[in-house]
Amino acid sequence: MLSVLTKRKPDTAEPTTASTGLWQLAMRRLKRDRIAMFSLLIVLFYLVLLILSSTGLIAKNWNKEVAVSYAPPTFIGEAIPTTQSETRKVEAAVPENPVDPLKDVIRELNTEIAAEQGVGGAIDYYGVVDPLAEDMRAIDQALDGHLLDQQAELKQSLVLGADKWGQSVLLKTIKGAETSIIVGLVAAFLAVVIGTVLGAISGYFGGWVDDVLNWFYNIFTSIPYLLLVLAIAAVLQQKGVLSIVLILGLTGWTGVYRLIRAEYMKHTSREYVLAAKAIGVSHSRRIFVHIFPNVSHIALVQMSILVVAFIKSEVILSFLGFGVPVGVVSWGSMLNEAQSELILGKWWQLAAASVAMAILVTAFSMFTDALRDALDPKLK
Repeated sequence: MLSVLTKRKPDTAEPTTASTGLWQLAMRRLKRDRIAMFSLLIVLFYLVLLILSSTGLIAKNWNKEVAVSYAPPTFIGEAIPTTQSETRKVEAAVPENPVDPLKDVIRELNTEIAAEQGVGGAIDYYGVVDPLAEDMRAIDQALDGHLLDQQAELKQSLVLGADKWGQSVLLKTIKGAETSIIVGLVAAFLAVVIGTVLGAISGYFGGWVDDVLNWFYNIFTSIPYLLLVLAIAAVLQQKGVLSIVLILGLTGWTGVYRLIRAEYMKHTSREYVLAAKAIGVSHSRRIFVHIFPNVSHIALVQMSILVVAFIKSEVILSFLGFGVPVGVVSWGSMLNEAQSELILGKWWQLAAASVAMAILVTAFSMFTDALRDALDPKLK
């Protein structure tokens, strides 16, 4: 009897449709929002400036004197006299003593006396012979050639003018952006970590643990935030980037704590957490592996909000004298210097720091709003 072997055709697998995750839906919404994408490009541009400045590729010599004091932006006004001869012409045009009507007459008489006696050098207003005048003229002429060669380069680099020390405002703005953004990012990360950990523990365990952490939370929220920051800064008596990061990070976690605690209280009683508890999963794994991925979008949105808030807080602290030390530039220290310059009519440092900060804060805020709407699970 012959046995016929028949081959069974493999079953064709039916196409499976995978459910779209929260982050995929969020990215689709963000890509459709043109304002959000444009704001993201601006934020990325500032981050690129931060990387280039921190590595020393740009704004390395921001504290170098490259011009005269209060040099205006080169795209407006007249060129600044940078040669010795031009400077002396400007000084000679200003009267030494405008109250004395005989100044010019006495000076002419002294010149005639010097010509009759054949005295070398020059005679000043008081009739004193200056034998070094000819040597000074030779030195001035030698310096004029070197200074004129640098004048074109200075005009190109001083797009935003110079401060009272002759430092380029453009380079100071880039270097100040590095300090302010680093403070905002690191302090926001520290605050989010503290708020997330405390909120997760409080919302997950509840009971007396929740009561203790709520009491600790109420202590921080009972004091106005700005007064609390200024009080801690005054007590520390230490200026520096690290001090500002610690001050802002250790005081700005309260909002994150409140939101994360509420989310953990909701997720603790859900089925997937109860199933993990039934199979013997540890508390730490349930808190940070099972529940946290479902509330991570809240932590991300809060971090982006705190970055904007902490950049403004750093500017306020540096403006009031509690921020960065001498030798470190930030947008706040630039605004602090600009308040005395504004009285003299030197507005370019104030405008540069204010516009740079306003662009970044506005772009980051608009991107944060779009990110919050994109991560909202109610929107599908």
